[in-house]
Amino acid sequence: MTGKTITRIELYDAVYRRTGLSRSQCLAMVESVFKEIAGTLEKGETVKFSGFGAFIVRKKGQRLGRNPKTGVDAPIPPRRVLVFKASAILKQQVNGKRCGTAAPAATAASHVGASAPSP
Repeated sequence: MTGKTITRIELYDAVYRRTGLSRSQCLAMVESVFKEIAGTLEKGETVKFSGFGAFIVRKKGQRLGRNPKTGVDAPIPPRRVLVFKASAILKQQVNGKRCGTAAPAATAASHVGASAPSP
């Protein structure tokens, strides 16, 4: 799967095109949002965006790992990891489904062994 990667510059430009603010104001606004998110995560707090997902900081305890090259056991120190959990709405959008609409009803003929109704 190959796709385009969105950069900060492209985000600044998208905000600029949609808001009518100056480029420097857009740059400052996007950077401010990133700093707020990073600062909140640094404190170990969760960042949730309704309809998008949540960034969650999880604590992992110390465990024993193994160097795959040498096979020698080595302790892995406790650490915090960042996890993103996508919302159901975002998952539906990524899979090409429209949010808030029901899936089309299956017809009787679409089931194995069912015969199509006669006209």
